[in-house]
Amino acid sequence: MPNPLLLTRSTSLALETVCARLPEISASHKFGVLGIHNLREKMESKGVPFARECRVFEVCNPGHAQKVLLEDIAIATALPCRIAVYAEKGQTILATLKPTALLTMFNAPGAAAVSEEVELTLLRIMEEACRT
Repeated sequence: MPNPLLLTRSTSLALETVCARLPEISASHKFGVLGIHNLREKMESKGVPFARECRVFEVCNPGHAQKVLLEDIAIATALPCRIAVYAEKGQTILATLKPTALLTMFNAPGAAAVSEEVELTLLRIMEEACRT
């Protein structure tokens, strides 16, 4: 069952291919990659076996971040945006929490327009990364 709080896209491209493309595609939309977490490697380094491949990309547009943080500094708890890339049933899946859904947790009505713009941009980034 689809999760209404998530944006997802899938592709037949290999996980490594998608991961290699994400930084450049993000940058073309003025989103920088602040970090990449390889969950399998991280968990195994802590002694926890984890066989699945999953990368989490932290992405951010500083201008958008500034706007929402000026509205409510507590929004920092929801930043940066994340795009997870993982394999599922022979497909590579990209998923992110909807910024519009996240910001409903804060009393920041001025941040709504920014969250809508960020959500559309994240969707474009994910769709471009999935193109064969």
